[in-house]
Amino acid sequence: MAAKKRVKTKYAGVFYLEAISAQGKPEKIYYIRYRKGGQMVEEKAGRQYQDDMTPARAAGIRSQKIDGEQQTNQEKRDADLAIKAAEAGKYTIDRLWEEYSLNRTRGKGFDIDTNRYEIYLKEPFGKKEPRELVKLDVDRVRINLLKKKSPQTVKHVLNLLTWIINYGVKNNLCSGVSFHIQKPTVNNEKTENLSPEQLTSLLSAIEEDPNIPVGNMMKMALYSGMRRGELFKLKWDDVSFDTGFIWIRDPKGGKDQKIPMNDMSRGVLESIVRTKSPYVFPGQDGGKRVTLGRSGTRIREAAGLPKDFRPMHGLRHAYASMLASSGNVDMYVLQKLMTHKSPQMTQRYAHLRDEVLKNGAGQIDDIFKKQAEDSQEKKIVNILGNK
Repeated sequence: MAAKKRVKTKYAGVFYLEAISAQGKPEKIYYIRYRKGGQMVEEKAGRQYQDDMTPARAAGIRSQKIDGEQQTNQEKRDADLAIKAAEAGKYTIDRLWEEYSLNRTRGKGFDIDTNRYEIYLKEPFGKKEPRELVKLDVDRVRINLLKKKSPQTVKHVLNLLTWIINYGVKNNLCSGVSFHIQKPTVNNEKTENLSPEQLTSLLSAIEEDPNIPVGNMMKMALYSGMRRGELFKLKWDDVSFDTGFIWIRDPKGGKDQKIPMNDMSRGVLESIVRTKSPYVFPGQDGGKRVTLGRSGTRIREAAGLPKDFRPMHGLRHAYASMLASSGNVDMYVLQKLMTHKSPQMTQRYAHLRDEVLKNGAGQIDDIFKKQAEDSQEKKIVNILGNK
């Protein structure tokens, strides 16, 4: 194909080629030539109709590029490529969330966190890298959320932001923030307890409910103090009837731990009919369970327990409360049985043990009262005898 003829204009370094527009009519395409950095540059300025380009405008663009007020087309292309390359290697909060999500177990907790991210974090922080976050912006989100959400909800949202950033830092994907992400103070030390009557009613409701696996999980929470997630993940390989211990893998506190198997929890585990699933309480198709379903609530209602009593976590608290109030278990042992990471987490049960100690100390009152009564009786006897 023959090269198109260049047509000069009255402006230095400006020429055009004849072409056909998108509408099918003749159109001029303007080009400019100039020297920059010792090199001859020739590039397109624009089309006559599509870009509303004229020889005068093309000459003006040429002057700006010679003076360095505008980049050459090649410089623009290089800059765009550099930006795209930087964007490809840039780990924004959005991208970190995607990576973090890939390593999260699917289930109710993940679905809740996904909603939290989409609703509260994506808009203000999604396009930024962690190092670009400003403390004032995070504080503003916290303050605004507290106007319409509970402190616990806001804490969950900001915890999620922290986890996403920490995931990126831990995996060398990004640098962290330069400030502490402040969370609201939450008073959530709710300690459920069951009266003897409530406990009896609950165990009866469990026995009468048709969902035996859920009933067994609730018994295990009550007899062993295991968390709901730990029971969902429990495999037969983690249960040793020979040594009498249950291994808790990847617990909330971090390192794997083991707890002793008492007679009650052993009885529950031995009553379970094993399937091909490796899980003690398998979910759908033998996989890991992700929910109790409606059964936990149904059992709670049948037992007549309060609506705010949590079917699994409440039983874990009941287990700890009964041990603490027995007076036979010190706080260090209770911490180990509950697999608490720190003693502070176990302190919510300290008042129950304190009551036992007070009752124990109060025995001295009875001793002295009895002694005083005996002494008084002797005095009366002596007086009567002298008469």
